[in-house]
Amino acid sequence: MKFHLLPARTGSAAENMAADFLLLQRYPEPEAIRFRHYDWRNPAFTFGYSQKIAHIREQLPETDAELCRRPTGGGLVDHRNDWTYALVIPRRHPLCSARAGESYRIVHEVIRDTLAARGHPVALQEPSKESKRKRPSSNGVCFRKAENYDVIHRETAAKVAGAAQKRTSRGLLFQGSLDRSSIPDCAWEHFFDDLPRNLASAVSAELVATGWPDLEPEEESYLVEQFASGEWLERR
Repeated sequence: MKFHLLPARTGSAAENMAADFLLLQRYPEPEAIRFRHYDWRNPAFTFGYSQKIAHIREQLPETDAELCRRPTGGGLVDHRNDWTYALVIPRRHPLCSARAGESYRIVHEVIRDTLAARGHPVALQEPSKESKRKRPSSNGVCFRKAENYDVIHRETAAKVAGAAQKRTSRGLLFQGSLDRSSIPDCAWEHFFDDLPRNLASAVSAELVATGWPDLEPEEESYLVEQFASGEWLERR
């Protein structure tokens, strides 16, 4: 199986969400794994698909940053100083059919090991007996509290990395975020070199750097408009 490393891009919140969703649903080589790192044109926050907008606005700091509902789950994520990625696992890969907690753990183990190899003191947030008996919360601000299998700083206990997932008939979408302030001495250019290679190895795939796919422009424009619309933002 191929592991496609796509070019880094910068977009608005709606453009980034639309691109991730299209990589899941409309990728021209659907049997390939897809990975991309991206930046934000403007300060932005995103929040999970099932969240109620009133609850999100109660948590949102006073800001003129963009706010966008994700296609994935999870809580409110501040992207003003993060390192963001999307990973798509195709339907026939075993990781796609794994339980949500298991796929989450596997991806975050790779992130932990990638950071640790560069000397950063990180670990996984291991489940407690109590947390094993209940589902993780997705209602809060994501980087205030670490959930099961998030990556944390071993010395400060600060949350370093979290993610949200969505499964469809086409595959599994991860939208992940690392808080740059939690590991301020990280050389992010090296992390970008290391992480795709390590992920490809973990999922037994061949890493291939590739160009941006030819997606249908009209469909892409439509999705950007949808993710930017008040109807999408206020849908719950």
